[in-house]
Amino acid sequence: MNHITTGLLGHLTQIRQAKSGRFSSHDTSGKNQDYWMIGAGESVRLADIQGPGCITHLWMTQFCRRVLGPGLIDPTAGQYVAPINEINNALGVSWEIHDPDYYRKVLLKIYWDDQTTPSVLVPLGDFFCVGHGMPATFSSLPFTVSVRPEEQFRPGGTAALNCYLPMPFNRRAIIEVENQNDVPYGQYFHIDYERYPQALGADTAYFHASWRREAPCAGWAPELQVNSPEVNIPNLDGANNYVILDIEGEGHYIGCNLSVAHAQGTWWGEGDDMIFVDDDTWPPTLVGTGSEDYFNHAWGMQENASLMNGCSLHDSHVPGHQTCYRFHLTDPVHFKKCIRVTMEHGHANHLADDWATTAYWYQTLPSRPLTIQPVDERLLGRRTAAAPQVTLTEEMQQQKAQAQQRFDAMLRLRQGEIEKKLAATRQKSALHRTK
Repeated sequence: MNHITTGLLGHLTQIRQAKSGRFSSHDTSGKNQDYWMIGAGESVRLADIQGPGCITHLWMTQFCRRVLGPGLIDPTAGQYVAPINEINNALGVSWEIHDPDYYRKVLLKIYWDDQTTPSVLVPLGDFFCVGHGMPATFSSLPFTVSVRPEEQFRPGGTAALNCYLPMPFNRRAIIEVENQNDVPYGQYFHIDYERYPQALGADTAYFHASWRREAPCAGWAPELQVNSPEVNIPNLDGANNYVILDIEGEGHYIGCNLSVAHAQGTWWGEGDDMIFVDDDTWPPTLVGTGSEDYFNHAWGMQENASLMNGCSLHDSHVPGHQTCYRFHLTDPVHFKKCIRVTMEHGHANHLADDWATTAYWYQTLPSRPLTIQPVDERLLGRRTAAAPQVTLTEEMQQQKAQAQQRFDAMLRLRQGEIEKKLAATRQKSALHRTK
């Protein structure tokens, strides 16, 4: 009996019956215009691969420019020199900028086998953990992003995006991008794959990813400070939690990224993760101790990016804006019938921040169709709806009243101390004169 090497890279020690291939945007004329231009409102198929096989790697880089005024460069002569013009607008040679929203205006769609709806339906940037459309360099095991220093944290800045998650299929794989913008954009890409001589087993789990956003979340007391005593009330049903994923089928959840725009200026966390599996009611199968803890940090989110968890955008660079990720690659959450992945937005859901998430999972086919919000509801700074009205329980009303009473009492004490200091200042000022 032959021994089979196992481990993360064990497959590299075995000869396998596989044929490697790639679809890319390379210039088939042999010249150097190695990108595809995707028109406004257009969907373009990047690859259509016959199976059985597996996508092993995605690399993408892209650009989208808005021209704000006439330039001095001949657009015909300059068309094949460089895809974007990076001359400083202050010089008067050109006037163009990055479109700040196109990372969320472009959708990535991936279809498996005979399904007519995509199993991956995510804004292009968010799929690769580019939160809020602001790319920043980071490295994890399944995803990496690299950005030139001058492009970091700039909405719409150019970046190199990589995904290394395996994506098997039996009959067919289709990868498309849909440009829901009103201007064209340029897309470079590599799609690396393997093809196999025999069909994959019936137990094959297919890669899925979906995106959703709440802006704002339905918070019952967004005016109350995080970690204040008044927000510390019970949440024993998870009914108003933010929902990261809610699907039916059999498979395993492997993680998510979360982008938060925090309006209060304090701290967006302290919300427990609650993951309901199959027939769960209460308590759920997995309950955590805080959002920062779910992302495997503590005492807030530190500025680091590890293999399985970390920050792809830290709010120390863009105040009030955070993107963090957690991948369950060694500890996937298995489900036989359904799974509902949720998290509190602030303890007991008191905050009303802008949350957007990409969930990643594998499951058997067929899978139910995914949906995504229209483009206007995906853009940073634009709310998806009016602030939801939360029906306050008697305890919530009491806690809000208690917070106001505590605030009023503190202000009275503070004002008393200020009056003492003002009086002392007047006395000292009276003495500051020459005799």
